[in-house]
Amino acid sequence: MNILRILDKLSNDKFFTGEATRSQTLSSIADFGKKAAVAAVPLGLAGLMSTPAHAETTTTSSAAFATPLIEALQLALTLEYLEDEYYAMARGKAGLIPASDRAIFDQISKHESAHVAFLKSTLTALGTPPATKPNFDFTAGGAFAPMDDYPTFLTLAQAFEDTGVRAYKGQAGNVMSNKDVLTAALQIHSVEARHASEVRRLRGQKGWIELAVGGNMPPATDPVYAGEGVTVQAGFNTATAFGAAAGSAAYDEILTGDQAKAIATLFIKP
Repeated sequence: MNILRILDKLSNDKFFTGEATRSQTLSSIADFGKKAAVAAVPLGLAGLMSTPAHAETTTTSSAAFATPLIEALQLALTLEYLEDEYYAMARGKAGLIPASDRAIFDQISKHESAHVAFLKSTLTALGTPPATKPNFDFTAGGAFAPMDDYPTFLTLAQAFEDTGVRAYKGQAGNVMSNKDVLTAALQIHSVEARHASEVRRLRGQKGWIELAVGGNMPPATDPVYAGEGVTVQAGFNTATAFGAAAGSAAYDEILTGDQAKAIATLFIKP
């Protein structure tokens, strides 16, 4: 299935254009999710979850929906929980965020809270209880002190946003069984990318990933950027025409479900 045709079709959908009400959206998500089959995606986009894609059933039991779609939504919820808690904690720490940047993180925090609310509502509409919020340790066992040092806070914020961007991209093939969820995932994905670019600006960096390990980031964040040095896209060697650095930076790669889980787990208390 051509992704451009999918996006063109979605552009005429009420959910995408904002004409649908909240109740209509959730009803559409539930109805479509029960009937549709997981679609195949070209160029390896269907890589988020390790569970193979398979057709969904039309039964209404919760067990019937333990599919790649549900698993992708639960993983996305965990990542959004992490970001939401991170920014809420930072905003509550007196003196951490400079007054000049406060409005930026107030707004980003609202975005993350909205993403959490959407994912919880969507899972509920699909008949599945949303995962509970984990207990987070943003020091990663003492490796970081983001709530005591603003540059460290920004560094981890960038790592978290980049993780979200790559993970949402990796979800594409697993959420295509529900067009409304796919639309929302694409919308969230682009916002997370804007967050990442804004945090880079605050750090004095370029707005895109330029090196395989992120550039000007501590080695502990290397898993976030694993595989970003790829220069061959659909058989085309971008490095031939543009050089390895530009060719790689022109395309972002996905994170698999296992990779995203491993990154999140570093900041979850056992």
